[in-house]
Amino acid sequence: MGAYQLVAVGTDGSDSSFRAVDRAATVAADSGATLLIISAYHPAKNTGAAEQALGDDAAYHVVGSTPAEEALRTAKERASAKGVGEVETVAKEGDPIEVVTSVVTDKKADLLVIGNRGLNSFSGRLLGSVPQGISRKAPTDVLIVHTT
Repeated sequence: MGAYQLVAVGTDGSDSSFRAVDRAATVAADSGATLLIISAYHPAKNTGAAEQALGDDAAYHVVGSTPAEEALRTAKERASAKGVGEVETVAKEGDPIEVVTSVVTDKKADLLVIGNRGLNSFSGRLLGSVPQGISRKAPTDVLIVHTT
């Protein structure tokens, strides 16, 4: 098999997802590949309830596109620090499994790197269900990084 051309990774801004980004960045840098960083987010329509439950700061970090863009900015900086030449980012509303697999399919990524910890524990999923769901659905090689 030839070198990877496009390496994809998902992030939700968590420390464990950034560890997956670091690993993906290393693989991309070693292959001279482009790194594609993907972040899924939930629409900001339920902010009232979330703010009452969590306080303003917490709501800001889990709802709407701004946190996804923030996560992508940080991930991109980390990737550049690892020596990746070209970085693309995508923030897309929806379920993490659907978003990551659809973007990977559309962009024809050669490799998808994901952490072994859930990419979206906020929604109450069992740990690991997002990586398992993604690795079942992904149309490409999947590298699962132990980030916990």
